[in-house]
Amino acid sequence: MAFDRSRYQIVRASDVSTCDGVGVEISYKGKLVCEIFRDDTDRTRTVWLASQEVPLEDLEGFIQIFKDEIDWDFIDYDVP
Repeated sequence: MAFDRSRYQIVRASDVSTCDGVGVEISYKGKLVCEIFRDDTDRTRTVWLASQEVPLEDLEGFIQIFKDEIDWDFIDYDVP
């Protein structure tokens, strides 16, 4: 079965309190299932999953959502 993006609710979210970055929160039927975040301070991208078992095609779909919604490049604050 192919990944169906329309089954999920997607929220773009930013955080500037403990870090500085942006990401997506992906929910299914009102329950958060995945967060993918780009941290411009640490220059990392992380995935958080609510469940231990996620079908590979769903995980690949979540990553594609992140790539579609969030700029891949880190913000470089040292550049004038």
